[in-house]
Amino acid sequence: MSARLSAACRLPTGVAAPRYDRARPSGIVHIGVGAFHKAHQAVYTDDALARSDGVSGGDWMITGVSLRSPDVADALNPQDGLYTLLVRGPEGVSARVVGSIARVLVAPDNRAAVLVALTAPATRIVSLTITEKGYGVDPSTGGLDRAHPSVAADFADPAHPQGAVGYLVEALRLRRERGLGGFTVLCCDNLPGNGRIVARLVGEFAVERHPELARFIEAEVSFPSTMVDRITPASTERTFADALALTGCEDRAAVETEPFSQWIVEDRFVAGRPDWEAGGALFVDDVAPYEKMKLRLLNGSHSLLSYSGFLAGHAYVRDVMVDGDLTAIVARHMREAARTLAPVPGVDLDAYTQDLRARFANPAIAHQTYQIAMDGTQKLPQRLLEPAAEALEKGLPLDSYAFAVAAWMRYALGRKENGETYALRDPREAEIAERVDRDANPAEIVRRLLDLPGLFPAALHGSQPFAEAVTHRLGLMLSEGMRTAIRREAEQCRA
Repeated sequence: MSARLSAACRLPTGVAAPRYDRARPSGIVHIGVGAFHKAHQAVYTDDALARSDGVSGGDWMITGVSLRSPDVADALNPQDGLYTLLVRGPEGVSARVVGSIARVLVAPDNRAAVLVALTAPATRIVSLTITEKGYGVDPSTGGLDRAHPSVAADFADPAHPQGAVGYLVEALRLRRERGLGGFTVLCCDNLPGNGRIVARLVGEFAVERHPELARFIEAEVSFPSTMVDRITPASTERTFADALALTGCEDRAAVETEPFSQWIVEDRFVAGRPDWEAGGALFVDDVAPYEKMKLRLLNGSHSLLSYSGFLAGHAYVRDVMVDGDLTAIVARHMREAARTLAPVPGVDLDAYTQDLRARFANPAIAHQTYQIAMDGTQKLPQRLLEPAAEALEKGLPLDSYAFAVAAWMRYALGRKENGETYALRDPREAEIAERVDRDANPAEIVRRLLDLPGLFPAALHGSQPFAEAVTHRLGLMLSEGMRTAIRREAEQCRA
């Protein structure tokens, strides 16, 4: 039986491992330690720690926090926080052991320990990857959704937080009370202007607790915006088997990812930051052009291909990218989305979209279409609906957006063409089910879903041409099947 990965493991030559002192303090608390964080921010921090070893300012180990499941803690803590990063490219797979995570705390089991970590004098950054739905944003206002379960619970009992915003505000209240400074809140989720969004949510919550607390946060806390990019599939038994084969150690925390990685960060930190440039992070004055590019070109195309590809029988993105009809549709979408973008400093959009298609087609990455399809109501606005509204305003074609929205609406019915049902895994799943009768005609389905509060921009909601374009495509998907609808759409792309 193989030994469990730990600091005592002897790794084979060729497997990189931490060469820095991991006993240093944790300068970062990260909320939401999932596969993406382990393939992205934790890797950049590992690189920064390696470069800064022995240098003042290198105390940037990460204390992780899980707001829900103990699974990540159960996998990482017995391994001294170490895990294997597998990088899969067309040429093969490589392994690296990452050491930047010191430990993981499970918030529901030990709220006090989480607050101790957040209020430690050494903590200077609190970063987050909790997915779009985790923040409790009211889509109609952009502020706090008081009906969101964790937001409602934290308003009712703010001293015993459950959600990320509640934890941030309570920690900052305690830091102010104890005469400690603030910290930088670094959102790394796919929200446009993510720093500004989180700043608003924290500010709204804080002002109701005490106006002086809100003023302290405004003066002592920064909320930089970021853009993150690295395709990271869910780990599987193959991930764990390959980690064992390459390292000689059993690793139930192993993750796999692609060779490409990008991190664009607004350089606005109130208490210092790691040398993330060591891993290739780019610090800029304005993240907005980069995040809009990524949301509309990568994420928007991902959503389009996930709904249509899943219903056409493609389990993985790489399968979609060998389907000639779908690749034509994806290429068209990227071209159309690019027309809604202003120039992005230092980026050739044609080359960027070519690289995206190559990344999607990477045969070594098994990225599930069903995984990408989850949380659609949280993802659609910034990925597809906002650029569609801009295209409408500019008189640009709406066909690609109409196809993508129709594919989401078809997916929202919750059943495949063979009658098999599936869970939408969407925070508004119950609301969607109440509105959508699977036997309703396409026009009625479109009308009811366009009427979902706070989802579709007013320009799209009130556009008869857009509704008709979506209805036409949804009708074809329902009457003749997704494969036929894809073929017809591809013919239009090639015409």
